[in-house]
Amino acid sequence: MKQVIFVFIGGGIGSILRYGFGKIFQMLPNGFPVSTFLVNIIGCLLIGFLMGFSVKFDAFNENQSLLLVTGLCGGFTTFSAFAAENQMFLKSGEYLHFGIYSLASILIGISVVVLGLYIAKQI
Repeated sequence: MKQVIFVFIGGGIGSILRYGFGKIFQMLPNGFPVSTFLVNIIGCLLIGFLMGFSVKFDAFNENQSLLLVTGLCGGFTTFSAFAAENQMFLKSGEYLHFGIYSLASILIGISVVVLGLYIAKQI
């Protein structure tokens, strides 16, 4: 139960930060979602740094990792987790898994958003 609380607290902080970025960085006049783009890029940098720092210095115990990596980064953006998982596939030479996971996540993700919009319109 304690681990769930660490993820909950970190996720809450990450979500608040994401909301703040959305308020500060509005969509550009041409429709480019700059806040989402920045959140995803910063989240990827942050999860990479935290993971690398933890490995290099044996810096985080399980609870700290749950708070910062799973919670904070996960609440800030799940794209950071997606990117970190793909980096692990590439590092281990699992190129087929990398390709399938990346393409399927993007194509199926967009498709189910469209499906969800369609279902909502039918109600």
